[in-house]
Amino acid sequence: MRKEGIDAYLVPTADFHESEYVGEYFKCRQFLTGFNGTAGTAVFTMNEAGLWTDGRYFVQAKRQLAGSFVTLYQMGSPGVPAIEEFLKDRLPEGGCLGFDGRTVNDESGRVLLKALEEKKAAVSYKKDLAGAVWENRPALSCRPIWILEERYAGKAYKEKLCGLRLAMQEQGADVHIMTALDEIAWLFNLRGGDVLHNPVFLSNALVGRDTVTLYVQLEALSKEVSRYLQDNQVEVKPYDAFYDDVAALRNQAVLLERKKVSYLACESIDVSCRIINAGINPCAAAKAVKNETEIENIRRAHIKDGVAVTKFMYWLKHTIGTCGMTEMTAARKMEELRSEQDGYLGPSFVTGASYRENAAMCHYHPSDGACSELKARGFLLVDSGGHYYEGTTDITRTFALGPLTDEEREIFTVVAMSMLKAGDMKFLYGCRGMNLDYTIREALWKRGLDFSHGTGHGVGYVLNVHERPNGLRWKIVPERQDSAVIEPGMICSVEPGMYFEGKFGTRTENLVLCVPDEKNEYGQFLRFEFLTWAPIDLEAIDTRFMDELDIKRLNAYHAEVYQKISPFLRGDEKTWLKEATRQISVTM
Repeated sequence: MRKEGIDAYLVPTADFHESEYVGEYFKCRQFLTGFNGTAGTAVFTMNEAGLWTDGRYFVQAKRQLAGSFVTLYQMGSPGVPAIEEFLKDRLPEGGCLGFDGRTVNDESGRVLLKALEEKKAAVSYKKDLAGAVWENRPALSCRPIWILEERYAGKAYKEKLCGLRLAMQEQGADVHIMTALDEIAWLFNLRGGDVLHNPVFLSNALVGRDTVTLYVQLEALSKEVSRYLQDNQVEVKPYDAFYDDVAALRNQAVLLERKKVSYLACESIDVSCRIINAGINPCAAAKAVKNETEIENIRRAHIKDGVAVTKFMYWLKHTIGTCGMTEMTAARKMEELRSEQDGYLGPSFVTGASYRENAAMCHYHPSDGACSELKARGFLLVDSGGHYYEGTTDITRTFALGPLTDEEREIFTVVAMSMLKAGDMKFLYGCRGMNLDYTIREALWKRGLDFSHGTGHGVGYVLNVHERPNGLRWKIVPERQDSAVIEPGMICSVEPGMYFEGKFGTRTENLVLCVPDEKNEYGQFLRFEFLTWAPIDLEAIDTRFMDELDIKRLNAYHAEVYQKISPFLRGDEKTWLKEATRQISVTM
């Protein structure tokens, strides 16, 4: 920093594509701070360092940064300065802010510079200083790219391209810059493996009125994929050629999303061009609404996944206390059971198997070097999911391994009943997640309780498990971009939880599909259809905290779990499932 004349240097959790999860090559913030959560931004001045992260990671970051030189700034907490405020306070008059312009999106870069205007600050955005000090940095991932067949994707590439070009035409665009990996994968019906658990590939694209150029690492292309792209009139260029081609554009109306395209790319666009800033990229909105083929496939994927999770629950209940088990034992067993299902491609994220106090870190996951031994008491929370050719899953269940406290049973029951409310919702078209989130949180808020993460997120189709633009949360968080109107065909998670540092955590999560309900003089009503089918642990339920409607919802859900999952079980497992999904009453 001193050599380059930089007074403050910002390192986000980002690759060149604004991905939520990033490959090993891009984990500069983790390398520099030691914090390995998936969200956070580090800022370094000449004499201090700070890390900003959100409520999902407060407990984890506190642990991982303890004793280090890095100060934790809990985003959104009272008295905690935003990054812009911190920089405005720390940067000297006429000072210089530095960042790698490939890893900061254009809108964020503009916000930073606007905040520092009165300081007359300069910006340095072409230096990767984190990479300069990272010895033995992992290589850029280059996994094979493969074709997702139309029987799974539901629409051919050319049909999707026509829809994109229509959206471009409506906005008066000559060319569309695409840098978001999941949008590119969706448009071309291609998948890859360059981000762990996200089946995407490092790429950029320029879509013109008559031409399409895809920028990829050429080594990732097989003869089959190269032929597929050639047959679809897609020009293929090296990954690194993207910035030069962007800089070569002249007199074009360029459609892009400043929140997704890098600061460097936007700064490379010639002044003869006119930038049209999309509120959200056309492909992001289009892929969130699943087509009929995808929906039918997704329903099948969740039956497979429900079988695996149910078998896991049976194994856990019958194995705990009989042998040495750890969180990693549980995580590996979950993966083993999913891998037995036809069409399984791999986990959709790192399995979070968290025992007792570890579950208070809502995005904790164990490793061989750090995991807890499981005992026949307390809670084990397992947050897991899978990719199948038929779709992507995400489910959380909290299991009683033995005796529980009254507090654990009460909180478990309230959280589980809050999730089940989603299957009973009916709402008018036009609602957003903000309109619906209170229904989920109501029982918790009445007790003066809350959880510091969103209630739900969109889910991709054999793509990222977190997908914009739909979600469920009670307030707008601009960077999450998940407050769109809920449309039929959208998939959301519903995952209320509660977390008590040093004690325990519990969460219950299902995925839901938005489907039409009745239409009358008041408008089109919608509802949520459960996609996820696996038991909710009755051993942790306390009916003292349930009303008649809660009982009805739980019994109805369990009846359907048994109907859908039992045909795939045999013998003792099937007998056990009948008991695990038995109908309960207030006097249970």
